[in-house]
Amino acid sequence: MKTTTFFSFLLLLMVSSVGFAQDELQITAKDSIVQSSWIFGVGLNAVDDSGNVFDGIFNVGEEWNMVPFPSRLSIGRYFKSGLGLEAIGTYNQYKEGNNIDGVVITENISYFGLDGRITYDLNKIIGETAWFDPYVGIGAGYTDANNKGRGTYNAVVGFRTWFSDRWGLDFNSTGKWAMSQGEGATNHIQHAAGVVYQFGIEKGLSKRGEEKLELLAAIEKEKQRQTDSINEVNRLKDEALLAERLKKQQEADALAAAEKAKVDAMNRRKAEIKSKIENLGNVYFALNSSYVNPSSKIVLDSLALVLEEIPTLKLKITSHTDSRGTSKYNDWLSQRRVDKTKAYLISKGVSEDKLMTEAYGESMLLNDCDDNTFCPEEKHAVNRRSEFVIQEF
Repeated sequence: MKTTTFFSFLLLLMVSSVGFAQDELQITAKDSIVQSSWIFGVGLNAVDDSGNVFDGIFNVGEEWNMVPFPSRLSIGRYFKSGLGLEAIGTYNQYKEGNNIDGVVITENISYFGLDGRITYDLNKIIGETAWFDPYVGIGAGYTDANNKGRGTYNAVVGFRTWFSDRWGLDFNSTGKWAMSQGEGATNHIQHAAGVVYQFGIEKGLSKRGEEKLELLAAIEKEKQRQTDSINEVNRLKDEALLAERLKKQQEADALAAAEKAKVDAMNRRKAEIKSKIENLGNVYFALNSSYVNPSSKIVLDSLALVLEEIPTLKLKITSHTDSRGTSKYNDWLSQRRVDKTKAYLISKGVSEDKLMTEAYGESMLLNDCDDNTFCPEEKHAVNRRSEFVIQEF
């Protein structure tokens, strides 16, 4: 009788140690994962072939080259081992005025790439996540860039994130090293983002599913052993012990669900406040002016009501100018605008300690209307603004 109780206790410890309540020990679709498949992808690619890749890796405007339509196709086969074989074709266009191979080009130049690579799924090391698949890989290919054909050695790092078993997104960056540096061909980086579709899928159990399967087998064995070896009294005692443990587990689950509901409600409230502020819009200014006009006062009056309604809310006001005028003048003008915006809110009863400010001058344009680009007035007007960013809630 003591031996029977001891084995029941060990089984309950096994169930608790892997985080299952008894009513959860059923194999479901959630316990399966894709182990091998074909993946087809289509998306965009951007090429940085400036010759100083790591010095200007985020200098998108002058060194990245993209076309405004799908420019990348891929097909690959991925195996249970974590290895994958993939073929990729890309098209791009180096833009006139960009830095290519260390020189500013004077005309648009087409870019073509055909690459093959071997990848490895890092989930094989860090554990399956079902929806997030980071990977690394190596490969080779042929690239015609800046009118210079070259073979390349490639190294890639990226990840896929899945919305379902079929559909997902793929983001990766590939370093391409020229096999020969003849005729000035430099190494470059190619970034890619696109939609991927899985087919020819073969599934298997996840680690959690395998643990469930093992526990189900252990439970069945224990039930059979009890049926064969223990009497009715001991069985009733074991059932009472199991019921008590299940009750405690259910109480813990209820508490966890209540806490999750509380967090979800807070997140929804945060999203509502953010949406409410974004829907108010920005404050806009006339050219060379920091005057808060009547339409902008309507926005600020509504914002003051939101701040009054939510006492714990704190905002940062950022003010900006268009690109016309000197940078020094625009820094001064944006400071005037942010001060006037803040002063108006304070005049409406908003506490000063709820408002932070920052002036950016012409450094954060919302469009391409910089000093080197002609734009109509209505496009410049978009940049003469004050914006509001939630800092604390």
